[in-house]
Amino acid sequence: MGAAPDPTMKLIIAIIQPTKLETVKLALSKVEVYRLTVMDVQGFGRQKGFTEVYRGHEFTVNLLRKIELQIAVNDEFIEPAITAIIDAARSGPEGEIGDGKIFVLPLDDCIRIRTGERGPDAI
Repeated sequence: MGAAPDPTMKLIIAIIQPTKLETVKLALSKVEVYRLTVMDVQGFGRQKGFTEVYRGHEFTVNLLRKIELQIAVNDEFIEPAITAIIDAARSGPEGEIGDGKIFVLPLDDCIRIRTGERGPDAI
């Protein structure tokens, strides 16, 4: 049987522009968030892609390259991490379409494989 759900842990999923990755990583380290998973992903939202001409033929690219960050955090790091991501990933003071999204999900449990530790201590 697993541990009881712990509402003090969250999984932050952030979809950002690839060009913002290093800036976001630096901003997260400033708020002491060092552990994250980075994935190359493709998708589209309001941007809906773009049209290109290749060898004289026009085609639509409707999946845009993005970066997905997955960050498991304990309660005291949730808001600092969110603020750091927003500040570092936003294009200019007003932002632009395509800057990305942040999702915050409850994290029922976390297990450190090496030691078997569970919950907030394992993060």
